[in-house]
Amino acid sequence: MDTLSFKTKSANKATANKKWVVVDANEEVLGRLATGVAFLLRGKHKPEFTPHVDCGDNVIVINAEKIQLTGNKWSDKEYVRHTGYPGGQRIVTAEELMAKKPTDMVEKAVKGMLPKNRLGRQLYRNLYVYAGTEHPHEAQKPEVVNIKDIK
Repeated sequence: MDTLSFKTKSANKATANKKWVVVDANEEVLGRLATGVAFLLRGKHKPEFTPHVDCGDNVIVINAEKIQLTGNKWSDKEYVRHTGYPGGQRIVTAEELMAKKPTDMVEKAVKGMLPKNRLGRQLYRNLYVYAGTEHPHEAQKPEVVNIKDIK
């Protein structure tokens, strides 16, 4: 029996095979889009996935302004933040946030699905969200990925 063939491969920063991918958010439901993007950022779709290493892809999300929410979430979903001062709680609905900054909804949804540690903050830097179809990353030759084919 050849025991060398059973060795576990662990990726590291040097051996991680990182690619650039484009995900189109046109008519996609926010939560389902965010889980697929977080999956790609983590690198869980790769056979050499290592939980403590950034071995995921760099993900470009385009058409963030055209995402969908189900039910009454446009008016009922609230994004809460605090200024740090007494009485400084600020609440914004999904509709108001989309009108003001459409990329924020996708960024917040994906960030909430990443680990809450140093690795999660590093993975979040590999996410690029744009409201329209144009993006400045053509030099990296990103490949288009259908988010429904991920898992």
